[in-house]
Amino acid sequence: MAFAPQKSGGLVTFYDAPPNKYFDDAKVGGEIPYKPDAGVEDTLCFKHYNAKEVIHGRTMEEWLRFSVVYWHTFRGTGADPFGFPTLIRPWDDGTDSVENAKRRLRVAFEFLKRLGVKYYSFHDRDIAPEGSTLEETNKILDELTDLALQLQQETGIKLLWNTCNLFAHARYSNGAATNPDFHVLAYAGAQVKKGLDIAKKLGAENFVFWGGREGFHTLLNTNVKMELENLAAFFRQALTYKQKIGFTGQFLIEPKPKEPTKHQYDYDAMTVIAFLKTFGLENHFKLNIEPNHTTLAGHDFIHDIAMASSFSMLGSVDSNTGSPDLGWDTDQFPMDVKNCTLLMKVVLEQGGLAPGGLNFDCKVRRESNDIADLFIAHIGAMDTLARGLKSAAKIIEDGVLSKLITERYESFSSPEGRAFRDGLFSLEQCEQFVKAKGEPTPRSGRQEHFEAILNHYI
Repeated sequence: MAFAPQKSGGLVTFYDAPPNKYFDDAKVGGEIPYKPDAGVEDTLCFKHYNAKEVIHGRTMEEWLRFSVVYWHTFRGTGADPFGFPTLIRPWDDGTDSVENAKRRLRVAFEFLKRLGVKYYSFHDRDIAPEGSTLEETNKILDELTDLALQLQQETGIKLLWNTCNLFAHARYSNGAATNPDFHVLAYAGAQVKKGLDIAKKLGAENFVFWGGREGFHTLLNTNVKMELENLAAFFRQALTYKQKIGFTGQFLIEPKPKEPTKHQYDYDAMTVIAFLKTFGLENHFKLNIEPNHTTLAGHDFIHDIAMASSFSMLGSVDSNTGSPDLGWDTDQFPMDVKNCTLLMKVVLEQGGLAPGGLNFDCKVRRESNDIADLFIAHIGAMDTLARGLKSAAKIIEDGVLSKLITERYESFSSPEGRAFRDGLFSLEQCEQFVKAKGEPTPRSGRQEHFEAILNHYI
C-alpha cells in the first residue's frame, strides 16, 4: 500500500496510490534521458552523462559509480537551527511508523530507477525507526531490510554502503566507541554487529565508519590516549566479526575535523592514515573522503582526495561541496567543473574507485521544495562529474601536465638523486655534493603556467 497527498484546507491528507505516482510524469518525465543538444533551460535531462559512453577505456557508469544517499534525499526536511521543515514530501505521512518507512523505501527505489543510478547508501536509522529495545529495533530493521533486498532483486540496484548512526541518539552524546562509559560503547558494538549483518544480507560493497561524536569539546575531562586506544579496539572487533560472518565488503573511515564536536579524532585524511598506521590497521581500512569535510579542515576541495590516493587509501568519495566562506558543513551538490575535473583526474590515475563510488551526500537547499528539484540537483551533479571525467581523461591522454611534473623532479633521476631516495646518500655526501656544485639556482614552480594549462581543458 502506498499513499499520495491531497491538500485540504491547508492540511495534508492521503489516499492510496502506486509509488510512481509521487513523481508526476508531466513535471519530471519518466526515466531521465540523455539529450546532449537540449536547450539551456532543459535541466531534466543529461547533457554530458551518457552511461554507456566509453571514456579512457571504460564506460562512464563504470568510472563514476554514482550512489544516492537515503538520509538527505529521502529523509531530509529542510529544517535548520533557525527554521522549521520546508520539504514536505508527498509520500511521507509525518509518522515514524513501519508502514511509512516501507512506503518511503519503495519511493526511493522508484527515484533511483528514474535517475538511472545503480547504487544507494544509508544509515540504519534512515530506513527503519528505532524501537524501545535493541531487540525490537533489530526486528524492525529485519523487516525493512527484507523489503530492501526484495527491491534490489527486482530492480538490479545495489547497496554501495551502509553505516550505523552512532551519533544522533542521546546515549551517544559523549561519543560511541570513544565514550567514557563502557555500557555505551557496548551498545555501539551491538549496533555495528547488526549493521554488518545487514551489510552481508544486502550485498553491500562497503561499510563506513563515521565518528560523528568521536572527539572532544574540552581536554579538561578527556583521556585522549584511552579514547583512541578504545577506538582502535572497537575497529579490531569489527574486523573480527566481519571475518566471522564472511562479509567481504571494504571497510571505510570518513574523516571530518569538527561538527558536532569541537575536535574530531578523524580530523582529515592524514590524521586517519596516521591513526591506522599507529594501531596496525592500515591494511584493513580505506578512506571515504567528503570534500566538504576537507574544506572544513582548512584544505581545498581536492586535498584529502589526493592525499588519500597518494598512499593508496582512497576507497570512496562522498561527492559534495560546501561554501568555504561559511565555515560549516552545507552538503551542496558538486556543480564546479574544475573541482570535478581534479577529482576525476585522481580517480582515473588510481584506476577507479571500485568497490567504492561517488556517493551524493548532498541535500537540496531548504528553499528548493519541488520534487523536480531533487531530480535536477542529482542530474546537474552527475553531468558536472561527467564533464570532469571527460576533461580529466583528455588531460591524462595528452600528457602535458604529467610531462611538466616529471621535468620538475628530474634531478631525482640523477645518480645522486636516486641514491638519496634509496637511502644510500648520506648527509656527508650531501655536503660533498654542494661543495662540488656550489649554490643551487632557484627554479620556478610555474604555478600560473600549470593553472593556465588546466583551464585549457575545462
